[in-house]
Amino acid sequence: MLDWSEVWAPLIPLVYLIFNRHQPGYLKPVIVYLVIAFCINLAADVISDFRHMLPVRIESNNPLYNVHSILRLVCFYFFFMALGQTDFIKVRHILTIVGLLIIPLNFLFNENFLNPDHLSGNLLASEAYLLLIYCLLYYLSKLRTDDSDVFAGADFWVVTGLSIYVVVNFFVFLFYVPMITFDSELAERIWDFHNIAYIILCIFLTRAFYESA
Repeated sequence: MLDWSEVWAPLIPLVYLIFNRHQPGYLKPVIVYLVIAFCINLAADVISDFRHMLPVRIESNNPLYNVHSILRLVCFYFFFMALGQTDFIKVRHILTIVGLLIIPLNFLFNENFLNPDHLSGNLLASEAYLLLIYCLLYYLSKLRTDDSDVFAGADFWVVTGLSIYVVVNFFVFLFYVPMITFDSELAERIWDFHNIAYIILCIFLTRAFYESA
């Protein structure tokens, strides 16, 4: 059940959206992400568990997780930009440019994007770090406003869920690849923390859609 949480967890907010389709524009990148995440995670888990039954031999699902990481970063970047916060806008742009430079350089000189043996720990950890900075800048911008309901609204629930996810998983992503070499069984157990954090993220996104409906 937990191993397939990457597939069924996005269905929680997506099913809610079927009955509450009218959402504000700034949540569209989040909705796009959920659809992409469901499709990629479904394909990844099918490859992992039913590889021997597939008509075409697929060596690994690791490249799908790399694609997922990049698309998650892009979708949530557009979400933060759609919020229209003008504070720290230059910092956000600089972070984005740095990220766009680091990712291709990493795969050009350090890691293989199509590596069938393990995920790209550098990519996942970099993505988590950038998203965490985006979340912190969001909270700082909120604290500088005169709004009495600073920590309310759909955007707050999205960012809070995302913050929990990246804080829990930053060190999981950073040490997951070395851990596979050291103790693969321990690495598999550690990945359960990722799955639990992902479920929490999807629950918070559902609450965000509820708040904005």
